[in-house]
Amino acid sequence: MFDLNPILNTDSYKLSHWLQYPPGTQEVSSYVESRGGAFDSILFFGLQPFLMDALARPVTRGDVEAAQEVASAHGLPFHRDGWFDLVARHGGALPVEISAIPEGTVLPPQNVLAQIRNTDPAFYWLPSYLETALLRAIWYPTTVATISYACKQVIRRALEETSDDPQGQLPFKLHDFGARGVSSLESAALGGMAHLVNFRGTDTLAALPAAKRYYDEPMAGFSIPAAEHSTITAWGRDGEADAYANMLQKFGRRGGLVAVVSDSYDLFNAVEHIWGGVLRDQVLQMGGTLVVRPDSGHPPTIVRQTVALLADKFGARRNAKGFFVLNPAVRVIQGDGIDVDSIGEILEELKGAGFSADNVAFGMGGALLQRLDRDTLRFAMKASAIRIDGQWRDIYKAPSTDPAKASKRGRLALRRGAQGFETVRAEDCPSGENLLVPVWRDGQLLRRWRFSEIRERTESN
Repeated sequence: MFDLNPILNTDSYKLSHWLQYPPGTQEVSSYVESRGGAFDSILFFGLQPFLMDALARPVTRGDVEAAQEVASAHGLPFHRDGWFDLVARHGGALPVEISAIPEGTVLPPQNVLAQIRNTDPAFYWLPSYLETALLRAIWYPTTVATISYACKQVIRRALEETSDDPQGQLPFKLHDFGARGVSSLESAALGGMAHLVNFRGTDTLAALPAAKRYYDEPMAGFSIPAAEHSTITAWGRDGEADAYANMLQKFGRRGGLVAVVSDSYDLFNAVEHIWGGVLRDQVLQMGGTLVVRPDSGHPPTIVRQTVALLADKFGARRNAKGFFVLNPAVRVIQGDGIDVDSIGEILEELKGAGFSADNVAFGMGGALLQRLDRDTLRFAMKASAIRIDGQWRDIYKAPSTDPAKASKRGRLALRRGAQGFETVRAEDCPSGENLLVPVWRDGQLLRRWRFSEIRERTESN
């Protein structure tokens, strides 16, 4: 929305922290982790755009002067000499090193995901100063990617139980409907990319140029022609069948897919008497697939009833696993009330009624990109080691009132042990086994992940 002075991309109280460290402080090492939450696995994603944009912008003398004006009026001390020194000696590039696990890694919570330290002893105050921006850059896209990944596992299990082609179906089973429900265009781009790590379907257009710019992905996701209530109700209630026929005529002849919201008035009348009645022959003859979208009611019940009505009107076959699959001319997409729990409930109800998960796809909006916060996965960044007069010391918090907030100690590493991923002290990690990879140092991007690599890594976990 605006080009924020990078010095002000922090919390107010950070402005005074340079005065609060012990004498002789030379280096501070801090780490980022998810301390837990609703999911057993975390999918790490989204740091690279922050490195390429926000962190790559050098600080200027003008930034320092402008920030000093803000700090003075705001009632806080300002490290004018330190920032001017940074501009003079480092050309405005922040003298820090950031290491992170490879994007697309899936691992349990309570493990180190990224670590930051200063590379110039004069700027010991920078790692914690950057907490606000760095933590925000990680927690949001990682949380979206994790939610999307959790949905993928629910859908995968249902397909494996009820479908003859579970892998072929999976990539397009969850569509991103979240663009209008997020708080900013940036959130749409970041969250939309995070979803596309797991799936290929999206209506969040902002994610596509973002994936190309930051991850070299020519086309990260796909969509199909689809109706909304305004394009159906514009024909009037008496023209509902004409509105549907228009969709078939304009888009169905391609032999592809066309989605039509069908509950503007009476969903069951639309399915039974319009789609399955006056337009039945057109649906069967168009050579593609009509995707009926219910958009109201109790999702598990509505989806089951819609699938059953379509089976009655268009027929269904029993697959090798004993579940019914609708005529290829018709499918259902549910986009109302969708989250990881309702997806499971819908699929379970379909299974109980004898229908395969092949018959339904999902559109997920606010619950995918917006109904989350930093505490969804209990993200935190904490200082864990400090070098004073040449000696490293552990630093940590251990609040007696909430042991779950206890932080890790020392300079950290992540390795794969006999029991899977484990966070250990850096000095205890054998050479070559540390999965924390330096990705940024002193204004330079050291490792650039491609979207294809991230997707492959996620699938291999």
